[in-house]
Amino acid sequence: MKSALAIIPARYASTRFPGKPLVKIGGKTMIQRVFEQTKKAGNIERVVVATDDDRIAGEVYSFGGEVVMTSVSCVSGTDRCAEAFEKSQSDAQIIINVQGDEPFIDPRQIEELVALMNKTHADIGTLCQKTVSEEAIFNPNVVKLVKSTTGKALYFSRSTIPFVRGENEKLWKEKAPYFRHLGMYAYTSKVLLEISKLPPGQLELAENLEQLRWLEAGYNIYVAENELETIGIDSPEDLLLAEEFLRKSKDFQ
Repeated sequence: MKSALAIIPARYASTRFPGKPLVKIGGKTMIQRVFEQTKKAGNIERVVVATDDDRIAGEVYSFGGEVVMTSVSCVSGTDRCAEAFEKSQSDAQIIINVQGDEPFIDPRQIEELVALMNKTHADIGTLCQKTVSEEAIFNPNVVKLVKSTTGKALYFSRSTIPFVRGENEKLWKEKAPYFRHLGMYAYTSKVLLEISKLPPGQLELAENLEQLRWLEAGYNIYVAENELETIGIDSPEDLLLAEEFLRKSKDFQ
């Protein structure tokens, strides 16, 4: 089994939700909840938070977490992960990029990503969910993907893919499989350092999807299906959903 390091990129200066990692949900900050859930994954050897903000670093230290300070110039979570990995002095072969805005992430999703990287020749691994929701299929804010029979990602898009020719759109979900992308990634350590140096590609610029840069550059991305539900916090309004989830759950008290 290859060794795995989990990195949680966390920045304070979010455009839609400044200070998001430090918001309290049920008495704990979001970054603490993400960290604690990640630590529960059985096949992760180490968990670090990658941030450029002293306030976030101080919060992580307060609950006993590990921090790697990164540059304010990091454009993406992938860039921050790459810098944090280089500074961490880790010899991990697999790096998991855990989104810092999913306070109730299920550790089994992380375990599944590590397993995917161990059993395939993937450069990069990610997750998807099968969807039959018409709203999701046609929503440009929901990223869809198509994959091969061997589990390789063929394309990611904000458009509805696949397009079902000659059928009423109301019937598309019955005629073809539709998969919603879950934005958590695993990389081999070598590939992470390589892709962090790639310039944006034409496909990425068109769709505003970073993973298209990697596909366009020739890296393979393997996808595992996962039906576990999580709640992402994109805006202050999403906190209401998180608090409601917390009230109903026995696992996060």
